[in-house]
Amino acid sequence: MSQVKRLRRPPAGGYARGDETRERIIAAAVTLFGERGFAGASTRDIATAAGVNAPALQYYFENKEGLYQACAEHIANDLKARFEPAMRQARDALKNEASTDALIEAFLGIKAVMLESVLMQPFASSRRLFVARELADEEPQLASKLLHRRLKQPLNKISADLLARITGVGPNDSITRIRLLTLKGQVMPFYHPPGACLDVLGWKEIDAAKGELIKTTVLEQTRALLQAWRV
Repeated sequence: MSQVKRLRRPPAGGYARGDETRERIIAAAVTLFGERGFAGASTRDIATAAGVNAPALQYYFENKEGLYQACAEHIANDLKARFEPAMRQARDALKNEASTDALIEAFLGIKAVMLESVLMQPFASSRRLFVARELADEEPQLASKLLHRRLKQPLNKISADLLARITGVGPNDSITRIRLLTLKGQVMPFYHPPGACLDVLGWKEIDAAKGELIKTTVLEQTRALLQAWRV
């Protein structure tokens, strides 16, 4: 992938129609880049899927590389924004020496956003495919690096700090890190549907009601573990 050019952007307070068109192009591009990869997703097909003409892509993103960069930025920024309220609650609980019950609620708040992002958000499956291609070294690692730096690193740190305060075991202790990984692992069976989880559950898809059932069940399990580990 060649060096990304500086993207054209609408003026401050730009037209809502332009913003909507740009977002529509990004949504179509995330889907096609995820399904076909960078090389396999043509700008013509992306424009068709977005319902715009091909020159619109050049106007908003300069080139295909610029569009891919914009997709990576969009994924990272959107997920960071979704997690920020729960992370703020967690930071406040840690800073204010909150009770163990409040710390548990803060941990569950982060876990709830994680489950919602996997199960219930529009375009979640497309985003997973986009990032999964990068993690498999099939594409330049733009979105995965942005997510790691902007979200995963701070999220892991604050989750480990919460777990340490709840359990009385230091945040850098191997036991805390193992516990954190196993708690995160509760989400992984549902990360790539359709797949084995649908076969085990006997479901054809995970709709809103089934997603809510998964979320409630996983949060109940997490609460039970945190209560068992608390000091």
